Amino acid sequence: MKGQPEERAIQLAQYMIENGATVRQTAAKFGVSKSTVHKDITERLYHLNLPLYTQAHAVLMKNKGERHIRGGMATRRKYRGDE
Repeated sequence: MKGQPEERAIQLAQYMIENGATVRQTAAKFGVSKSTVHKDITERLYHLNLPLYTQAHAVLMKNKGERHIRGGMATRRKYRGDE
């Protein structure tokens, strides 16, 4: 997913919004680092497309609010031997 950072930022945000994806899931899908996804969404997109940024930011905040729950569930599965 090399190329223009502006185009990439828009594609990443659209994917994240449509799928409710996390930064990690989005990075894996597009073959870029988590840092790249986060920077594109939080910095570049703000200057490129404010309405899209607002939607993507809402997904980021939702995921941030849920991450401690997902982490706890992963730990539970690990120690139960479900993985």
